[in-house]
Amino acid sequence: MRIGELASLTGASVRSLRYYEEQGLLSSTRSSSGQRHYTVDQAERVGFIQRLYAAGLSSRTIIELLPCVDEPSQDNSDAALGRMMQERDRLNRHITDLAATRDALDELISTARAHREQLQNTVTC
Repeated sequence: MRIGELASLTGASVRSLRYYEEQGLLSSTRSSSGQRHYTVDQAERVGFIQRLYAAGLSSRTIIELLPCVDEPSQDNSDAALGRMMQERDRLNRHITDLAATRDALDELISTARAHREQLQNTVTC
């Protein structure tokens, strides 16, 4: 199938599919006129790639996970599981950092409100 057909089938944009190919996540064959051609199996791969992106993984990390799909083995499965756990830990650290940032902002908002109330009380007195 051609790139437009794959895009329609998967819901991915043509631009995304080209990006996936540039990143080494997806491959195609080329016709003599240079048009990309994909197999039906590629649609399943695109869905997998989209789920990985939706989980917050980068293309670099996704490339590290693909051996688990391309060459299933206990070692590749263990490596993929370990990599996903590292990413989850990274996300948890980021969430903790964001919560601390939010708490600092809440303190600033509280201080600003108190200052605003003092100004209003000074003006009305």
